[in-house]
Amino acid sequence: MPQASETTHPLELLHPRSLKFLADYLQSLVRGRLWLQVLIGMLLGVGTGILLGPSLGWVRPAASVVIGDWLAFPGKLFLALIQMIVIPLVVASVIRGLAATEDVEQLRRMGVRVVLFFVATTALAIVIGLVLASLIKPGNFVDSSALQGTGGGVPPATVETSGPVGIDLNSLPQRVITLLPVNPLTSMVESDMLQVVIFSMVVGVALVMMSPVQSQPLLDLLGSLQAVCMTVVRWAMLLAPLAVFGLLAQLTARLGTAALLGMAVYVGTVLLGLLTLFCVYLLIMFLCLRRSPWYFICSVREVLLLAFSTSSSAAVMPLSIKTAEEKLGVRPSVSQFVIPLGATINMNGTALYQGVAALFLAQIYGIEISLAGMVLIVVTAVGASIGAPSTPGVGIVILAMVLSTVGVPAAGIALVLGVDRILDMSRTAINVCGDLVTAQLMDVWVGGKTSARQQLKAEARRELERARTGADVLTGPGPGEA
Repeated sequence: MPQASETTHPLELLHPRSLKFLADYLQSLVRGRLWLQVLIGMLLGVGTGILLGPSLGWVRPAASVVIGDWLAFPGKLFLALIQMIVIPLVVASVIRGLAATEDVEQLRRMGVRVVLFFVATTALAIVIGLVLASLIKPGNFVDSSALQGTGGGVPPATVETSGPVGIDLNSLPQRVITLLPVNPLTSMVESDMLQVVIFSMVVGVALVMMSPVQSQPLLDLLGSLQAVCMTVVRWAMLLAPLAVFGLLAQLTARLGTAALLGMAVYVGTVLLGLLTLFCVYLLIMFLCLRRSPWYFICSVREVLLLAFSTSSSAAVMPLSIKTAEEKLGVRPSVSQFVIPLGATINMNGTALYQGVAALFLAQIYGIEISLAGMVLIVVTAVGASIGAPSTPGVGIVILAMVLSTVGVPAAGIALVLGVDRILDMSRTAINVCGDLVTAQLMDVWVGGKTSARQQLKAEARRELERARTGADVLTGPGPGEA
């Protein structure tokens, strides 16, 4: 390849293979209507749970529990597989996403704006949830005695919660320092995703400051790690419809139809909030980018359906990147940085759910939450949502932290667990939608030295070079450079 000038920054010479080239299998799932299979699994699961549950009394309670546990086995295996690969996939994608940016100036401007936008929209999402829950009051439609009839307890992950969170200026410097992981392996084991992301960004920035000869071996290794993770995702997707069927059958059998019907208003409130947030995203696209909402919906519907089916924004990252670049016209240098980062710290749909669920449980327990309490919910949920693992079911763990800040008993989580599978899939789709909107905004607000078309052509040329040489990370001048 042509030689670069001595003033060329190492970042401009690194060209790792995009994660989007691992999206073929994900697209085949969309063509195979995985989302429809999941919906059918949901309906069959609820029907089976009703037959096994206490409402009809056809099966003895002890036998119902055993059958439910076996039916839920594929679902628990599915969740375990997704949770297992999320951390290595996020680490590899964030580091390689940093290396894919066009130059240092683009990286610096984009990094600050992306984080600020994610924090602002997360706070807005929680406010939407709190407003809707305050107006509709879904907790008033559920008999509090249903809490004693849910059976089972709070999952182990939700029991260990911290006490009320306050803002202490004296301890603030130390809290900021603790964001930097002293032991990155411990952060990964404990799924402290904010520390994992910070560690990945530090390593990524250090890599792009080194000469390509030194950084290329590690980037190659991370590329192989991405491919391994997506192989595990492929295995997990085979279980998706059966997983949803088994989990909903177990939960419906445990709760009974009476409790599920009482939860319908709560589910409707969360779904209305997610729909409102989706409309806000469409409004942002129209006002800031002058893009047709209908065009955006048509462009992203495949990846949103897949996100709904998998309940994991990390698992659909390859298709998200491909959609952003090929259908929304986002520069690869922007999408390959924003999408992996957004899959980890942009949990707007999850944050909205926290606001609705917190007020819902407070209403059931008869606990009055003041305006100050709502502000505390916003602050806590924003902090907890940013850096939460992009895996199915993580919203329940975050909810326990939020509840502890306003004095709502965490035992109420046992009630919302019954419908969390439906809501988890829906809020994941909104999370992915937020990542795509952010990628488009950053593409316009930050831009780059070359256009999206030029970058895509250069990427196509490099893909031919990879096919010829077998290399994953290419080094040399970027597009348009001599």
